[in-house]
Amino acid sequence: MTGEAYYPSPWPGEDGGPARLSTPLSGNGLNIQPGEKLKAIVRKIHMGTMTVLGDPGEVFLLTHTMVRSKFGLPTTCCVERVDFQNLKTIYKSPRLQGGPAWPGGIAVHLNGDLYVVYGRYAHRLNRSCELVASFQLPINRPHNSFVILDNGLLVTKDISDVGHSTLSVIDTSAMQAASPPTICPEPSIARLSAVGNTVYVIGVKTAFRYHWNDASGMLDFDQAWRFNYIGGSTQTYGWDAVIDGKNAWFMDNGKHTYMVKMIGNGVRQTPNNLIRVSLSDSNDAQIIPISGIKGGSITNPPLIDLQRRVVIAFDSSNRFLRAWRFDFDTDALSPLWEKSSFGCASHMILYSDTGELVTNDYHNHGEEVVVLDIETGSEKGRTRIGGISQGVVFPSVGWGRDFYWTTFDRLARVSVV
Repeated sequence: MTGEAYYPSPWPGEDGGPARLSTPLSGNGLNIQPGEKLKAIVRKIHMGTMTVLGDPGEVFLLTHTMVRSKFGLPTTCCVERVDFQNLKTIYKSPRLQGGPAWPGGIAVHLNGDLYVVYGRYAHRLNRSCELVASFQLPINRPHNSFVILDNGLLVTKDISDVGHSTLSVIDTSAMQAASPPTICPEPSIARLSAVGNTVYVIGVKTAFRYHWNDASGMLDFDQAWRFNYIGGSTQTYGWDAVIDGKNAWFMDNGKHTYMVKMIGNGVRQTPNNLIRVSLSDSNDAQIIPISGIKGGSITNPPLIDLQRRVVIAFDSSNRFLRAWRFDFDTDALSPLWEKSSFGCASHMILYSDTGELVTNDYHNHGEEVVVLDIETGSEKGRTRIGGISQGVVFPSVGWGRDFYWTTFDRLARVSVV
């Protein structure tokens, strides 16, 4: 069991929970039938990051400022509760201190309050978006979100590709450090993942993990579990890991020049790869080319359907999406389907009961959201939400046959009609 300290809603944190399985914790899939289609209600926003859900009808949106960072000035973030149907603001927080800019994160804790990490600050808010307390993180760098361990502690990390990244553990009740900062053996760009009280980190060269030690009140580095996924190659760093209970999955060649879209913006002239590392033995690992096309790049995690044993990976730079069937006994992958000229780049949603995969297709200079059958790749629905930016951030499920899709300049509620 994981995610025990998250609020019992269908989607209390980014990617649905700290293992990043991107599937709702409760509720039903869209179950799109012949003759039905997708319809979007769209709201223009500035620098959207994600939505999360609280009690029925509660939808919380996180946004941040950006322009000030271009002049070396500190930036801020904001939390809104929006109407679950028309997306209008119901409550809005004050501007929350941030500092250096990077999309942060929000989650609803088991205690019922909202927690936000943005820039070098962690904030606690009530469900009316009123600020309860703030904590300044020790490293003056942007922190790209957080995980909540099953013991209720919040763990966050600064984002960097030089020097060392640092893990900060926060007591969510007192809003203060629960332990001294933990210096990682290398820098890390990717967001953290967690199962139980174990934190997984994808560094710029290796994957490694820490276990929370109740006796010492600190994170213990697992000396026996570390995988060098770069080796002697010229690949660039990996992004967020999905933890499926047996393996950690992520993708490499994460360095790119994204401004508006991922398409054509890879910087390394090599294909990007899907990487699997066994949780029980880090020497048991695979590195699998995704498209095989030069200049491959991504920003986000793959997706794993445990029920159907399907693995989804992509190459955003080259507009390529691929599925494999995965044998949990032998760890063998066999090709299932693929799509070329398909502009996927965002975090995804898997409705595990219906086998529906929600992703994006940046098409004709605008964002389109697509629902696919995960086993066949066949398209079940599509709608255009527009905007100039290709989505690379976080969606969430909704409260019915709907979901919320966030890009840097659009928030959309997409429903079945």
